[in-house]
Amino acid sequence: MSDFSCVITGGGDGAGGPAEADALRASVDSVLGQSLRAAEAVVVLASAAGAATRTAARALADRAPDRVRLIHADPAARTTGALRNAGLDAATGRYVLVLGPGERLQRHACRNLWQAGERGRADLVAGRWSRAADEDGKEREPSWQGELYARSRTLAHFTDAPGLVVRDALVTGFCLRREAVRRHGLRYEEDLAHGEVLFGPLAAAAVGRIALVRRLIVTGRPAPDRARDLTALVEAHRRVANTLVALGLPELREAREEAFARDHLVPLAKSFPRLSAARRARAATTAARTLTGPVPPGLPPLERVAVGELSGGDPERVLAAAYALVWPATVCAPLVTGPDGRVAWDERCPVDVTDVGYQYRGFGEQRLLNRLTRCAGDSGALLLEGRLVLPGHGGPAPDAPLTATLEFRGRGGARAVAFPAHEVRHDGTGISWRVRADVSRLLRPVGVRDTAWDARLIVEADGVRSVSDLFAPRDQVPDALRFPARPRLGPLAGDTWEPYITLKDHLALRLTARRRPARTTRRLVRYATRFRPARKAKLLARAVRKRADRYRSRGFKTTAYNTWFTRLPVRRGSVVFESHMGTNYGDSPRALHEEIRRQGLRLHVTWSHDASPAGFPDDARLVRRWSWRYLWALARAEFWVDNQGFPQHLRKPAHTTYLQTWHGSAYKRMGFDETRVRIQNAPHRERLQRAVDRFDHFLVRSEHDVDTLARAYRIPEERLLRTGYPRNDALLAARDRSEAEGRLPRPPLAAALGLADHKKTVLYAPTFRGGPGKQRKRRLLLDVREFAERFGDTHTLLVRAHYLESARLPVCPPGTVVDVSRHHDVSELLALTDVLVTDYSSIMFDFALLDRPILLFAPDLETYAADRGSYFDLREKAPGPVTETQDELFAALAELKKSETRHAGRRAAFAAEFGAFDRGDAARATVAAVFGPRASRGARQTTDHDRGAGR
Repeated sequence: MSDFSCVITGGGDGAGGPAEADALRASVDSVLGQSLRAAEAVVVLASAAGAATRTAARALADRAPDRVRLIHADPAARTTGALRNAGLDAATGRYVLVLGPGERLQRHACRNLWQAGERGRADLVAGRWSRAADEDGKEREPSWQGELYARSRTLAHFTDAPGLVVRDALVTGFCLRREAVRRHGLRYEEDLAHGEVLFGPLAAAAVGRIALVRRLIVTGRPAPDRARDLTALVEAHRRVANTLVALGLPELREAREEAFARDHLVPLAKSFPRLSAARRARAATTAARTLTGPVPPGLPPLERVAVGELSGGDPERVLAAAYALVWPATVCAPLVTGPDGRVAWDERCPVDVTDVGYQYRGFGEQRLLNRLTRCAGDSGALLLEGRLVLPGHGGPAPDAPLTATLEFRGRGGARAVAFPAHEVRHDGTGISWRVRADVSRLLRPVGVRDTAWDARLIVEADGVRSVSDLFAPRDQVPDALRFPARPRLGPLAGDTWEPYITLKDHLALRLTARRRPARTTRRLVRYATRFRPARKAKLLARAVRKRADRYRSRGFKTTAYNTWFTRLPVRRGSVVFESHMGTNYGDSPRALHEEIRRQGLRLHVTWSHDASPAGFPDDARLVRRWSWRYLWALARAEFWVDNQGFPQHLRKPAHTTYLQTWHGSAYKRMGFDETRVRIQNAPHRERLQRAVDRFDHFLVRSEHDVDTLARAYRIPEERLLRTGYPRNDALLAARDRSEAEGRLPRPPLAAALGLADHKKTVLYAPTFRGGPGKQRKRRLLLDVREFAERFGDTHTLLVRAHYLESARLPVCPPGTVVDVSRHHDVSELLALTDVLVTDYSSIMFDFALLDRPILLFAPDLETYAADRGSYFDLREKAPGPVTETQDELFAALAELKKSETRHAGRRAAFAAEFGAFDRGDAARATVAAVFGPRASRGARQTTDHDRGAGR
């Protein structure tokens, strides 16, 4: 008896042909390639299997007769479910696994499943699987698998992991103990086309212990054709839902309904632009017949619209919903605003879409769906007709004069050719238009690098312009529609314009070669760029580019810097400033620069910037981080000043003094106290130590910093400067000013951000939650849209993501939520903030100096403290209420006056403990301690304190 029997079917449900034979070979080969040698393939052939499939099966059985068994099913077994049942009956292994057409096992799949089953004494063992994606055909895992299989574990019951039955997790990638299959009488439904959808949940509910394996088990699952198989998918889903109800689990049925809509109905709606008109009509009719239940209320608004339109059965309305799903910022329906201000999709589909935020933009600001309804030829010209959707809350008046212009713009260039619309009319919920474009006569491309031209319509009403792309499904443009072209380089460059629909569902024109001269020219060009000498030239050019890239690489620059640049003579009085690895002009380095300018010290100032120099001081030399000029400046500088760390691999020249101002006091463990650092290998830790050993001065603002940061980075006592943070001088000055003169008028920055004097300003600044690597977008834990809805009339929320991250913000009412993540200096934001909301960010230590309310929103406090580690109990020393849920946070914000009074003493104690050295003179004291002895040496004046440093 083998350990594993892998059942593979062929010829079921009328399948056949060479494609099925190839799929069969791929599946069987994956079984034969298993590292667990005691795995057999049980190939079950239907009596109606094609000749190619039979031949492939016999060849596989002859090649490995001891591991491939060929079973000829009874002629009555014609469906895939019946064939799989025959395979279950013929299996002899301890575990049995069923593979679908073309599915392939990973090399160690059977071993991983077998080990998990034996170790956990489980009857069912499941792992991850992947399939071809709908959009591009690439192999991907369903996104929900990440949470379900986050770790390997053994379950006493399937309800311990509801995702097994809520999602289609058990359609493949799992095995069953054969004895459990026999004991529980598990069978595939033979009358169900997608029986695997039902079989997995039935098995999970029947068996006892279940083991989950975090490894990938199966790849190659084909992408489902939902437009074709919708009826079967809905029937299988309903049988699973009824099973959950019969088991007394109605809450799982509700979750299953929502998951089915997300996983099948929404993707079906999104696929409509890629379907032909006939398939769209059939799919919509099928959906209207089979989708008889209510739309799951837990779906996002646009997904509810898509499912509702599918149930309605109108393919054109489903198409509009599909465009809204793909392009959520585009208004795709005539929105209806109710008396309560809520916005609905339209009168026929009154789904509330207020949260999408369409209503906050006017006619010229909105992206409107411009649906191309006709594309044809008219006496040698291109005839286009379409309709621009107008939302009910905006747009021009029905009697307003309208003008429209169709514009073709060369892709990647600035050239554009315009054609006026000769018919434009307002029809109440949209603008219908008609354009006749003589592209043959007026559209004259060069013929090289401008062969694609995108179309867009410009509508002007009452001096406001609305620009929109022309949306259309793939079959909107007739295949035979072509127009003569006259490139400026002559007919050899191309001779025909062809309208087509791009991958983004927009209309465009492309220059093609249809006649013999142009085709011959293109073949010659193709040959000239691909024959042997040309290939050698390309290889040579590629080698040159690769060598040039090597000279531009950081590794080469590091070697050149450490070997040669560090030998350069010092330039007396030169200072290189950097803030947060060049991402902004702010923090303590900025405060020190401005103090140097104020004192008129004779220093050569250089600032490093990462991406753009915008916002950096115009009276300093600016160099891009990691450029050759940057390395040259560092090598010759007498002083380095930064708050994060110059590149670790760069050695500090012997003549350079390095001032590390640091970027905040520590709540979470840092440096060599971090678990991540402690488990690194010795070379990594040594590299960090060498980087820290470059520091000549390290600023601290309290004894807490000495006990945490200085100790964690192993900085000697003699290198510590107990001056406080120069960036906090502005905060202490702002506190003194507000106590003496009041908070109004606010700084000019408030007006620039659109902050009203009558509204409180709340700054939400969460901590960095990622690790080393590129900047990434993260979902905020705070629902800013709900904040805007509840507090927008009285508060403005400023959102500042960490400088190594960026936040995704929804559209909110004007003046309620402002993204200030790209603002250079956070101290300026703190000075005009009334309330700070943060979690574990060091920004709370600075804001406490202002003696203003602080709310801590820490929904994952225990988990974060356990994973990252902390230096103190946040609840014990917090300067304000610590909230774990959004409702708690909003309640604390609603009762801010009571909270402010109650926590006044804690705020004062917090500021005293963690900001003891911040006395308002940190910049002056630091400049005197570091630059004072050297500033008077004969360097010429290079700063101009009258120019404002780009503030």
